[in-house]
Amino acid sequence: QVQLVESGGGSVQAGGSLRLSCAASGEIYSSHCMAWFRQAPGKEREGVAVIDSDGSTKHADSVKGRFTIAKDNAKKTLYLQMNSLKPEDTAMYYCAAGPVSGCPGGIWYVRSLYAHWGQGTQVTVSS
Repeated sequence: QVQLVESGGGSVQAGGSLRLSCAASGEIYSSHCMAWFRQAPGKEREGVAVIDSDGSTKHADSVKGRFTIAKDNAKKTLYLQMNSLKPEDTAMYYCAAGPVSGCPGGIWYVRSLYAHWGQGTQVTVSS
């Protein structure tokens, strides 16, 4: 079993920064594909960023240059550094663990690839 617990959300003004954390426990390995997703009210859950077993990353176009995904394998913790936040970044942010063999190329944003999800942490950005 894999457990994921997010933290670090909150309310911030536009232009501000937040760092989200996701503490993983259970049968989680450095080879797991790990990702952040978000869901705004009335919208579908969308992929924000992903990090593979070798540390390579991909970010959605909407956050590229502002958000950075990272992980600490020793601490079993996933991070999302969010800078230059915009009101449209307001959403519930979820941590997800995907295939233990690593991220499938090109389709990392497909939700069904991720078997394990955290409960989410709310991010609210005011203008």
